[in-house]
Amino acid sequence: MPGEPWSAQIARSAVEAALHAHRLDGLAPAAVQVTGELLAAAWRLDPGGQAYLSARYRDDVLRLAVYDGHQAHGNARLAAHCEARRRAALRLLRVVVRECGGEWGFGDSREPGGGTRTWVTLPRAGALGYLPG
Repeated sequence: MPGEPWSAQIARSAVEAALHAHRLDGLAPAAVQVTGELLAAAWRLDPGGQAYLSARYRDDVLRLAVYDGHQAHGNARLAAHCEARRRAALRLLRVVVRECGGEWGFGDSREPGGGTRTWVTLPRAGALGYLPG
């Protein structure tokens, strides 16, 4: 999807619809929040670029990953600054993932063209308890 501000809303809607179609609606509040945060960070770090969202549910764990075109920096100081920027952009994501008992991280993308892959795991039990109704 295009690296534009509105892409986060499109991605959130797509994840919510996919979860509903597979009767996983209880995971939606956490998954939709995380998806929005992932896409917003991708846009901030690679504005105007492209982002790729992957969602997979297996073994009672929802895995979300966003690939963006932001390349790794060869200079160690720039790389450290960039990593700090990405971590700061994902503060809310970090809280949601922690509340759900999941994990997250980022690193070089193995996709053609490189870039960065940011990923999240949300265990079913934890995600069902996020924002209880």
